[in-house]
Amino acid sequence: MTSLADVAVIGGSGLYALLDDAEEHVVDTPYGPPSDPITLATVHGRRTAFLPRHGRDHRFPPHRIPYRANLWALREIGVRQILAPCAVGGLRPELGPGTFVVPDQLIDRTSGRVQTYYDEGAVHVNFADPYCLVGREVVKKVAAEHGIEAGDGTMVVVEGPRFSTRAESRWYASMGGAVVNMTGHPEAVLARELALCYTSIALVTDLDAGVEGDHGVTQEEVFRVFGENTGRLRKVLLDVIPQLPELPDDPCQHALEGLR
Repeated sequence: MTSLADVAVIGGSGLYALLDDAEEHVVDTPYGPPSDPITLATVHGRRTAFLPRHGRDHRFPPHRIPYRANLWALREIGVRQILAPCAVGGLRPELGPGTFVVPDQLIDRTSGRVQTYYDEGAVHVNFADPYCLVGREVVKKVAAEHGIEAGDGTMVVVEGPRFSTRAESRWYASMGGAVVNMTGHPEAVLARELALCYTSIALVTDLDAGVEGDHGVTQEEVFRVFGENTGRLRKVLLDVIPQLPELPDDPCQHALEGLR
């Protein structure tokens, strides 16, 4: 298939539309349909795809998102680089609502999710650094231009759909976690298995239950804070897209060399 876009944004909770004047494109995959038809548009001269992670009507909970179909569909239309904004809980007091984090590491605490395309044969993909080094630097640079300090941090990915107990969130923090999320895995590893650059942009919507305060996290709070910051996130994303390299030559793109 001719490349329809080389950059994609996978939108999370509260970010169901990104591109103006977009056209829909339906892609069939060996893993079923993706969360929604892919929308395509031009951003600052760059053909860009957008896919709502949960579906536009938020019909897929975190553990039921068709992750394999989503990543495969994007690769099928020519995508080589993915920006993945998501809502997260802060695991440190300084990471309060409205804070941005560009994760550099991931801890997987999910269970039962299919997390590979290799159902047969022994194929082991390097995942020591789960996020694109080039993409992360571009995002941090653009965020700074918008007056946003976006630091590094480890993202702990939990199964959901429930939020964490206080003991769990304290444990995640003691493990070195900075933020906690329900959708970052297996999305990141599936991107690596397709040799795609994958950059997560985490927007903190709340302090997780065990950090401080006398109330637990609520869905209403998460959606409200994400909605209040969607404009900032959208501006960063739209300015990052044209600054990504046209032909990336980094470890992500060479992840499958020498395998099989």
